[in-house]
Amino acid sequence: MKSLLKLPSFFKPLFWSYRFSAISPKDNMKTVIVNTINYGNWKHWQWLVKYYGREKLRKTIENIPASEFRPGSLRLISLLLGIKKMKYASRGAKIQAEKSI
Repeated sequence: MKSLLKLPSFFKPLFWSYRFSAISPKDNMKTVIVNTINYGNWKHWQWLVKYYGREKLRKTIENIPASEFRPGSLRLISLLLGIKKMKYASRGAKIQAEKSI
């Protein structure tokens, strides 16, 4: 993983609900991956692979509940990265788990 502290500016539209300047690709890896897969285009996806590496990206996506991804985006990234099995958690279970933290 490179030591880039900030996302490139072309990512800004993907993070409309966040303070973009505060997002770190290292510290906020899961958020960066989920938002990029769900709302990004090919250029964003290529940056993910280049920054995190194909294997680390694949393993990280496999450990994020499938319910956090848009179905079409998840199918495509799974095909591109060879992801066979996703972690499953219902949206209700995720919300309940977050409330108990």
